[in-house]
Amino acid sequence: MRERHPDEAHRAATPLELFFDLCFVVGIAQAGRQLTHALAEGHAGHGITGYLMLFFAIWWAWVNFSWFSSAYDTDDTLYRIVTLVQIAGVLILAAGVPRAFNDNQFAVVWFGYLVMRVAMVSQWLRAAHGGRGEERRTALRYALGVSLCQVGWLALLFLPATGRPWVFLVMAVLEMSVPAFAERNRRTAWHPHHIAERYGLFTIIVLGETISAATVAVQSALDEHDELGALLPIAAGGLLLVFAAYWIYFAVPIHLHLHSRRQAFAWGYGHYLVYGSAAAVGAGIEVAVEESVGKAELSTPAASACVTVPAALFLFSVWLIHSRHQKRGPAQQLVLPLAAVLILACTFAGHLAVLAAGLVGSAAVAVGVTLTTRQGTALTE
Repeated sequence: MRERHPDEAHRAATPLELFFDLCFVVGIAQAGRQLTHALAEGHAGHGITGYLMLFFAIWWAWVNFSWFSSAYDTDDTLYRIVTLVQIAGVLILAAGVPRAFNDNQFAVVWFGYLVMRVAMVSQWLRAAHGGRGEERRTALRYALGVSLCQVGWLALLFLPATGRPWVFLVMAVLEMSVPAFAERNRRTAWHPHHIAERYGLFTIIVLGETISAATVAVQSALDEHDELGALLPIAAGGLLLVFAAYWIYFAVPIHLHLHSRRQAFAWGYGHYLVYGSAAAVGAGIEVAVEESVGKAELSTPAASACVTVPAALFLFSVWLIHSRHQKRGPAQQLVLPLAAVLILACTFAGHLAVLAAGLVGSAAVAVGVTLTTRQGTALTE
């Protein structure tokens, strides 16, 4: 196993990587479904805490594989087999999400991580075997760091339930410190354009899961209650929000920004907020649908906040780690932060809150396109 060149021409995601990403939809759907149930039943604190913890577990497993594959994807027989083992671990993790969320039983989630980590460590050891000098030491430090963190997660199985969120927080920090520890003397050969494409494809998958969850919720409500008048504004607003999220994320060529390890790590880690908020929008739309037909145990503003808060967080986090690096001038820089504030204000628009938020998202796209077009015209004159 040899490193791939970070400037390799025409580097693109492989079918195996796309298959790997697609399997993560199962885990994302499970986490979103549990969040929906908790919010609809009025257990916001438990729901949000559990969602943040389990979504981190899903997202971080994807991050581990994606950055490794960008540097070392040989796509040979052994590499494919080990990747398929990792996929099996993802599916085990997804199967354990409901039990971990509702009963604080993390044994299945931990075992799924163990399967993924055994495969991941074997990949790093293979990379170390094929490397020399500092490249080999970097791969060995990754193998050591990942192994120690997996042992640390055992605390979730033995500590009282009240201490598990703190264990999760500590272990999350340690997990995200492993790359800095491993690459302190030498950067792995990840490919900027390939990484940007991989993150973009995963964004599409998360947004697709959001649309799927919202569609099922609307369909179920129609079948049971036939309340088209109440559901139509939510469906239209939710669709506009997802369309706006897609447009905003892919409006800039972010690979041009990923020149250094520091820039890339800040951008890559920040996607926890991007992905987590995008998936939470789908759960929020489900809650808004259930509230509109009288099935949720919370007020209309609270149900609306389940959509507007993650939508605003998505816009702001995309601007913070992604879009602002390509924006020029205060007008362009202010579009997304201002839109995030306006979407939060839509929380108090009653049953039209989701539609209003969708219109604000669409307006942000229109203003952004107009400003970019004007700038391009001015530069050509």
